[in-house]
Amino acid sequence: MSGLHHHLQEYSVQRQHKAMKKNKSLIQFIKFGIVGVSNTFLTAGVIWVFLKGFHCSDYVSNLIGYIIGLINSFIWNRKWTFESKTKLSVTVFKFIVTFAISYLFQLANLYVLLHYTHIDPYLCQLMSIVVYTCINFGLNKYYTFKN
Repeated sequence: MSGLHHHLQEYSVQRQHKAMKKNKSLIQFIKFGIVGVSNTFLTAGVIWVFLKGFHCSDYVSNLIGYIIGLINSFIWNRKWTFESKTKLSVTVFKFIVTFAISYLFQLANLYVLLHYTHIDPYLCQLMSIVVYTCINFGLNKYYTFKN
């Protein structure tokens, strides 16, 4: 009987461990969402200021907005969302690679929207932010801040 009891305890511990990992991922996703939403407002606001206020091109405004957002996102996601203890230089490198991949997909989407639709350029920017965010979460979770 003790063998069965041992297996049941082991099974229970395994289930609890899986549930904790799911909860951790859910909490990380929620935190990433909070950082992402605030970062989206920051990025969109910077793009708007440079696009409408300083009359910069779509692409210059986009790049400046994303650079500001990149710095903000790195700080918050490293310390708060993923609580990364990985060496800073390694994390920065991975974060920049992740950013570059996400940004290029976003930029390609922006190009298509600007050149092949009649959608307002600012709305094209916002739609491209969604593309960036989806790709960026997956890469940050499973590559940049993977512990």
